[in-house]
Amino acid sequence: MNGAQALLRSLVDAGVDVCFANPGTSEMHFVAALDDVPQMRAVLTLFEGVASGAADGWARMTGRPAATLLHLGPGLANGIANLHNARRARTPVLNVVGDHATTHKRYDAPLESDVDALAGSVSTWVRRCLTTADLAADAMDALAAAYGPPGGVATLVLPADVSWGQGGRTAPPRRRRRPSLVHPDTVAEVGSALGLGERAVLFVGGDALTERGLLAASRVAAATGVRLLCETFPARLPRGAGLPSVRPLPYPPEPALEALAGTRHLVLAGAREPVAFFAYPGLPGTFVPEGCAVHALAEPGQDATAALEALAELVAPDTAPVVSAPARPALPQGPLTPQALADVLGALLPQDAIVVDEALTSGRSLAQATAGCPRHDWLTLTGGAIGQGLPTAVGAAVACPDRPVIAVQADGSAMYTITALWTCARERLDVTAVICDNRAYAILDAELARVGASGDGARARQLLELHPPDLDFVALAHGQGVPASRARTAEELAEQLARALAEPGPHLIDAVLAG
Repeated sequence: MNGAQALLRSLVDAGVDVCFANPGTSEMHFVAALDDVPQMRAVLTLFEGVASGAADGWARMTGRPAATLLHLGPGLANGIANLHNARRARTPVLNVVGDHATTHKRYDAPLESDVDALAGSVSTWVRRCLTTADLAADAMDALAAAYGPPGGVATLVLPADVSWGQGGRTAPPRRRRRPSLVHPDTVAEVGSALGLGERAVLFVGGDALTERGLLAASRVAAATGVRLLCETFPARLPRGAGLPSVRPLPYPPEPALEALAGTRHLVLAGAREPVAFFAYPGLPGTFVPEGCAVHALAEPGQDATAALEALAELVAPDTAPVVSAPARPALPQGPLTPQALADVLGALLPQDAIVVDEALTSGRSLAQATAGCPRHDWLTLTGGAIGQGLPTAVGAAVACPDRPVIAVQADGSAMYTITALWTCARERLDVTAVICDNRAYAILDAELARVGASGDGARARQLLELHPPDLDFVALAHGQGVPASRARTAEELAEQLARALAEPGPHLIDAVLAG
């Protein structure tokens, strides 16, 4: 048995049975071993950023790592943006990065690079395997590191000769660590702070954003008057009728500062202190108001859901959570504005849908329009590196083949990883991509003004507008085997979305937004 065969058999036995791959020469023995280990599902992507984003989406929906298979340092570099998003989401991902054979490293071949350094920028764990006999055991260490807690990206660098070498040995999975429990004294201290009657915010994120965690947080809010907010871009947020509606902290600094203004106690449950994505002239970098006491109920890696339930039993033992009532917006008519797009989605969103939201500026009305829809999950751009939406939808659809996936996707960031559509077609994934087509990097328009830069000139506009030429998303989809249509009115979008949701397989709708 060679190293690659031992690696694949050990991964499958440990529950890693999906690999999103874009392989090269150094990974050919891994590829060949797939015929010996048919339990491993290999999903080909045409770009490494699709593979890494898909692994993120898979793990967000299953709680288990998928593997990626990447080619040397350049291949890893192509996947780093979405590995960054996975790192910020604390998603368990297992990277297998092929490298030159150990005997070939000294020649400084054209594709030679510092793979370990590249991996270290996005990984919580990196190891270069040195012997065939240790390969499977190293992979099990990587898997344990990916699971955490907290979860993270683990990267195993696999030299080609370690993969093809004979003497491979399978290895059993490591015992998984459980999140540590929050000490009762911490819960009591937070309960005392909330009992002071001062303005307080319960800021929830990470592993606390489960159905149990949200129900407990809502009980606390109902009993104490604390305001309930969640991270701006949660990795996975269960939503819909019968669940509490939790407002994400706004992305722009001005409304975020306003949302927390006057807060005397900020309680963190699975989330870190909220800070601005960027520095802005005249604005603070942190959103925590001056004089506000910050209380860490549960750090990332601790059992935040259990901590919230303990806090609810302490301060709200007889209080019921406040949940969203079933409600849908009426189907709109007329011009296809961002509000109309949100209302169409809210009117038609199916039960158990998975919504991958990279709509950016066009999606500001989505949360309100869908709060009372049937239960669904919402996945967002946690790390802020655009180009995540379509790949994450691929991973979510592979993970949950019985659930419809809707990717609400900005046009500019769609182009970063547009080849995800090809994987959707090849795997017959039930993904409906709704492209928010405003023909601009609209978010940069707002950022230009916010940072105080002057950008009224024609040359500046050339870097913000996506025309001419216009991007033809229908042609781009058709060229990759995905049925596609174009909607210019609310009525057209409603008709096309209903049809796409009723038909199996992938679809794309180019939603051309009114100016």
